[in-house]
Amino acid sequence: MKLRTIKSILLISFIFNSLFVLQSCQNKKENIPQDPTASASHKIGVLLVNHGSRSETWRKALMDLEKSVQPEIMKDGQIQGIKTAHMEYTEPSIATRLKEFDAEGYTDIIVVPVFLTVSPHTFEDIPTIIGQKEDPHSKEMLKIEKIERYTPKAKTYITPNLDFTDILKKNVARRVKEISKDPSNEGLVLIGYGDETYDKEWGDLFNQVGEYVKQEQGISEHSYGWCGHIAHYDPQKTTDAINQVLKNKKHAVVIPVLVAHDEEFQVRIIGDGIAKVKNNKEKVTYRPDAILPDNHVDQWIIDVTSGYVDKIKGGKNNG
Repeated sequence: MKLRTIKSILLISFIFNSLFVLQSCQNKKENIPQDPTASASHKIGVLLVNHGSRSETWRKALMDLEKSVQPEIMKDGQIQGIKTAHMEYTEPSIATRLKEFDAEGYTDIIVVPVFLTVSPHTFEDIPTIIGQKEDPHSKEMLKIEKIERYTPKAKTYITPNLDFTDILKKNVARRVKEISKDPSNEGLVLIGYGDETYDKEWGDLFNQVGEYVKQEQGISEHSYGWCGHIAHYDPQKTTDAINQVLKNKKHAVVIPVLVAHDEEFQVRIIGDGIAKVKNNKEKVTYRPDAILPDNHVDQWIIDVTSGYVDKIKGGKNNG
């Protein structure tokens, strides 16, 4: 074979190999996701965030909620883990759980606030704790209360609260029906934690719940009162709310509109308020229960997390 022919063959081979390498590099470059949310390789976790309490009974109810929703949430493999965090008072805290998610290589965390309705906790504190906001007032309060802030490597998404659905109306109506004996002669009394910043929103919510229950149960009058910080944890506020309906009704049905059972609230504050009502044993019906457990709350968590998985997989920015 002539030397010129050999050189030509080598040159053609070199060009062919070079083109192959360039094409391979181009293919690899095209397969590198430019946006993490556009990648199919998400590791998604769910963090159920609650207020926190010193009551073991209260904390157990929230851990039971996690156990209840876990099988359904994780059954299709799109969500790889679920955890519960207490915002204050006790561990595991939000920061602790987020550090665990980071250590386990999660890319996306769906944060579900298990709170009754709007409050600075959901609008300011939680976003500030997880690094979504830098609210000065919230930062100072978190510092005073020794609540650790932590910005995770994973992208975070905060879902709406419970009152964005009709769950609360149905929950309270069910509980009233279970203890009501004579609706036409009864007045409904709703006792909740309350909030100074969003007092109007809380009042509107409780009025909506009260009106719904009145239509469903045939009770014609209702009132509400607060038992939390806004009321200085004063049992008298419960007494006042009960006496308000007893002006026109023979009997009061008292419902604690609290996420879970806490002896400090259901027993001491509300219970002591009832004890101050004259002839309370004849005039007041009360069961120290709570919103949880409730299958509708379970389903709400399942549905809201599923919706956020679709957004994450679809690459939408919902942080």
